[in-house]
Amino acid sequence: MKVREWMDNIIKEEENEKFLNEGKDFINDEEIEELLHKNRNPDPQKVRDIIAKSLSLERLEPEETATLLNVEDEELWEEMYEAGGEVKRSVYGDRIVTFAPLYCSNFCVNNCLYCGFRRDNNLQNRHRLTLEEVRKETEALVSLGHKRLIVVYGEHPLSDADYIASTIKTIYDTKVGNGEIRRVNVNAAPMDITRYKILKEVGIGTFQVFQETYHHETYRQLHPSGIKSNYQWRLYALHRAQEAGIDDVAIGALFGLYDWKFEVMGLLYHTIDLEKHFAGVGPHTISFPRLEPAVNTPLVEETKYRVSDRDFKRLVTVIRLSVPYTGMILTAREPAHIRRDVIPVGCTQIDASTRIGIGAYSDSSDEQKLERQQFQIGDPRSLDEVIRELAEMGYITSFCTADYRCGRTGKHFMDIAKKGKIHYFCTPNAILTFKEYLEDYASPQTKEIGEKVIHNHLSHLKDGIKPKVEEYLQRIEKGERDLRV
Repeated sequence: MKVREWMDNIIKEEENEKFLNEGKDFINDEEIEELLHKNRNPDPQKVRDIIAKSLSLERLEPEETATLLNVEDEELWEEMYEAGGEVKRSVYGDRIVTFAPLYCSNFCVNNCLYCGFRRDNNLQNRHRLTLEEVRKETEALVSLGHKRLIVVYGEHPLSDADYIASTIKTIYDTKVGNGEIRRVNVNAAPMDITRYKILKEVGIGTFQVFQETYHHETYRQLHPSGIKSNYQWRLYALHRAQEAGIDDVAIGALFGLYDWKFEVMGLLYHTIDLEKHFAGVGPHTISFPRLEPAVNTPLVEETKYRVSDRDFKRLVTVIRLSVPYTGMILTAREPAHIRRDVIPVGCTQIDASTRIGIGAYSDSSDEQKLERQQFQIGDPRSLDEVIRELAEMGYITSFCTADYRCGRTGKHFMDIAKKGKIHYFCTPNAILTFKEYLEDYASPQTKEIGEKVIHNHLSHLKDGIKPKVEEYLQRIEKGERDLRV
């Protein structure tokens, strides 16, 4: 099928209609700007009342989030940073989930001005992985110790739903010794309901689509051609995914395209609308990457909306306080020192040993080849190095996928998370999967500090579950794997 013919058959506007309000979407630019304007210079007591609401694990309303975004007092920000960390611990405990991105194709019909994969970038080296290459990439990742992936595809007929489904099957079927990938999440182009059902059938994990920018006019300017130029088709991508039966969906914005405060508000409105239509089930995770350089993408250098390190920490904190029960992903776009600073204010997931070139994990070259990447990464450290640092910070690294395989997804997961009880399930299984990593993949230094972290976390388990976890730890030492409680 020719590319133009394929593009003409993708968008089905009628699948969005039930979610629209008199033809309008849920992002009202003027309303957001007005909320940000009228809540400037907030009263400190009002801010503290909002913080208290977050600590009760209740989602904030737009005016409350606009208030937090307008805080300037440094002492109040310190209170907010502390509250963000407390909220995260209340829901998820002292654990950090790790994953790796696997890029399968950089062919794309879109022309996003900030993206290295854009159609008109003639410096990009184009390639789509064969299924054998997908297997080799997966083997390389499993050999590092990874248990979950986010698999990424450009928007192109070469990366249609059938190809994506085939790569998911290949990844799940790949085993290396004791290792395997147990959760395949997907970052791909918006689809119609029929195509989403194809992915559901092969066991997709979370489906992730970033709106990039929620500001209508900025979106129009940055997406001049291609399927992605349709704002509403992208905005309602995750509504359609849930309609198709995909339980877990993920949102995000690319910070640096427009005002960061507006984008935080957009993420909140997106959360609210998903919860409205799907019985309280909003995004499983929220991501907040910053714009990074890529080959032949001058817009990155020209943007006037670049987010400072200080404001980046602030926006992460406000997202955490605004949606207390949702997972938050901090990517390797950020350098190591920024990740160390920002993790404590509420992040739950990070990637490690990240390579974003097509075929980069199984490539014998150590170089990150810019001509086959979507952007430059800031933290290229190995999984072992990242895990060791997390352990030094007191975190247990979790490779757990028990929730998903036991059916704790969608509404079931969200109901537990909103009550602040998901860590009762996840912490014991995090300990067990961390033990697997230490036995099979860790360096001696990481294993030594990791065992201390396990001992510390065991001491905090309730008496009813602690003996079972201790028994399973002994069985893991003797060679058993994939034990879960």
